[in-house]
Amino acid sequence: MIRKLRFKLIGVSMLSIFLVFSLILGTIALISFQKVTADADSTLSILAANDGLFPKPEDEEAPPSLDAHPGGGHKMSPELPYESRFFSVLFDSDGNLISVNTARIAAVDTDEAIVFGQEVLASGSTKGYQHAYRYVVTQSAEGIRVIFLDCGRSLSNLRFFVGIGLLVFFLGLLAVWLLTIVLSRYIVRPIAQSYEKQKRFITDAGHEIKTPLTIIDADAEVLAMDLGENEWINDIQEQSRRLAALTNDLILLSRLEEDNTQMQLLDFPISDVAEEVAHSFQALAITQKKEFSVSIQPMLTLCGDEKMIRQLLMILLDNALKYAQTGGRISLTLEKAGKALNLSVFNTTEHIEKAQLPCLFDRFYRTDRSRNSQTGGHGLGLSIAAAITAAHKGKITASTEDEKSLRIQVSLPA
Repeated sequence: MIRKLRFKLIGVSMLSIFLVFSLILGTIALISFQKVTADADSTLSILAANDGLFPKPEDEEAPPSLDAHPGGGHKMSPELPYESRFFSVLFDSDGNLISVNTARIAAVDTDEAIVFGQEVLASGSTKGYQHAYRYVVTQSAEGIRVIFLDCGRSLSNLRFFVGIGLLVFFLGLLAVWLLTIVLSRYIVRPIAQSYEKQKRFITDAGHEIKTPLTIIDADAEVLAMDLGENEWINDIQEQSRRLAALTNDLILLSRLEEDNTQMQLLDFPISDVAEEVAHSFQALAITQKKEFSVSIQPMLTLCGDEKMIRQLLMILLDNALKYAQTGGRISLTLEKAGKALNLSVFNTTEHIEKAQLPCLFDRFYRTDRSRNSQTGGHGLGLSIAAAITAAHKGKITASTEDEKSLRIQVSLPA
């Protein structure tokens, strides 16, 4: 249990850090990409307003920043024309080529520029990326002009930044994972110590309680022999037996939940064991006027503790028999599916809520909220069944289709 808690702690920590780091890196990358796009669109707007060219200063005494539009407004750096690589393609309204301007770029020739322009026109988009080029489509009296701006250097820098970020991200995750593995031992140590003390207390108290219970039961038998049949003596014997059974269940559950549970793992015919256990409940089902059906695939074997698996079957069938109403149905199914053995116990019941299903395997939990003991037991049966299943590396689940039936499904590795 403590080991599972530690693994869950490591898993939750790593997932949280992964999500936070991913969000941070993704946000930075997105903002950087938007900044590259915004800068490119700003430059393209200047080119679009000047027929695919940068405006020229009126004279050599021009100020360090130039108006992008004749009426003023958007400003640009005087170095921008020398830093930008761009080309443009002009088409008429029917899509026929009029002219191409590739004077300010060396990486694209006239033919490539024409292909780029035709692809943009065919797409119907007015703004976007074509490979590493940001483009804008404008219309004027001359025709339809497609202007491309080379963003290769900016996008390359962005990819390099994202790559370095991912490398640092995964190295950071690895470092955090190693630190979490080391530090989680110290984090769960107080919980482990408390849990060990709890289990030791249950085991020690159980053994201490057994002695007085045995004496009480023996004294009650002597009184019964001396005084004859007596209501009060019968009640003492019944309650002492119930308390002894509860003590034994608690001790068994405490031992099963230990990580180093010692089991005799041997191959045994689980089909025969299931047949024997089911047969022992047949007469009781008939007496209680409940329909009991069995479907067991023959010749199945399991590597496990036969005594524990037998107890698992008895717990599940006893639970089904207790909570099935008079005239109800009970079924036991055992079959092999791939590399697993599927054990299913089904029973009808008066009512069970789907919200109660996750709590069925909790200690002392009862579906009847009054927690009365009319059906017997102490609410530990399914907890023990879950512990036995976990000790065999299996999985146990509870489900209901109509809230008037219950199916306990156990999957064990074959």
